[in-house]
Amino acid sequence: MIIDRKSQREVRAMTEYDKFLELPKEKQLKIINAGFEYFGRYGYKGANTEDIANKAGISKGALFYYFKNKESFYLYLHEFCQNLMLKSMETQEFQRITDFFERIHFATEQKLKIIAEYPFITDFSINAVSDKSSGLSKQWASYMNDALYNSFDIYFRNIDTTKFKKDVNPKQIYQMMLWMSEGYINEKKRMNTPIILEDFLADFKTWETLMKKACYKEEI
Repeated sequence: MIIDRKSQREVRAMTEYDKFLELPKEKQLKIINAGFEYFGRYGYKGANTEDIANKAGISKGALFYYFKNKESFYLYLHEFCQNLMLKSMETQEFQRITDFFERIHFATEQKLKIIAEYPFITDFSINAVSDKSSGLSKQWASYMNDALYNSFDIYFRNIDTTKFKKDVNPKQIYQMMLWMSEGYINEKKRMNTPIILEDFLADFKTWETLMKKACYKEEI
């Protein structure tokens, strides 16, 4: 799911990244994933740009041809990560779903597809919050906090809330489901176990069924 050049330009005037955006999608993917991996593992200061370039199959000089320096590349990955998360939820298919749990299921499925294409994006996101060396940790932590607490209002504004019992807060249920999925993903990564989309969605469906019984007025 490489975001096309036009979409990236809509986020900001990214003229400094033009050379990179002219590359074939496959080459962009290798460079992005190498950046996610090394910044995710070693942080901004600890990541070596020569190692990143080698992992991507390019020279260090080529990396700095596409990005003027290490900071520029790191900032690009930040913007790319944010844009990728937003774009995955701004589809007509997503907005057509009015059932709360069906929408969460769809969003989770999209997230897993992103992780399958960008295996180290979670590591990058987590590290970016705690890594003080880049000077961006507060900015990224603020973004992640907004993504958690404000995404409900953005992505669930047109769901059918009449199905819920009176004492149920859909926003709290959303946060619980989000934490459950994040915990599953993080545990798989900790155990160095591959995440199988079908297996995860089967487990998620079980959680979803239990939550429906607890939260809806009647089983849907």
